[in-house]
Amino acid sequence: MTDIAQFTADEERAVREAFAAGGDPVCPRDGARLTVRSIGGGSFGLGYARSRQWLICPTCKRSVIFDEKRGTRT
Repeated sequence: MTDIAQFTADEERAVREAFAAGGDPVCPRDGARLTVRSIGGGSFGLGYARSRQWLICPTCKRSVIFDEKRGTRT
């Protein structure tokens, strides 16, 4: 198997943009619909909480996680 185990930066960007546009995000490698999981939380007592989205491919198991407000990779 010669595939790398994670998305490229361009693939991650495409997934984030599709999600931000309100479309169904699909895996750029195999076309499967990505599973979306919201991740909340933050550091107790620091006065902030992060809201993240974790998009996971059920087929190839690659994923991308990013801050929901900014749409940036973490």
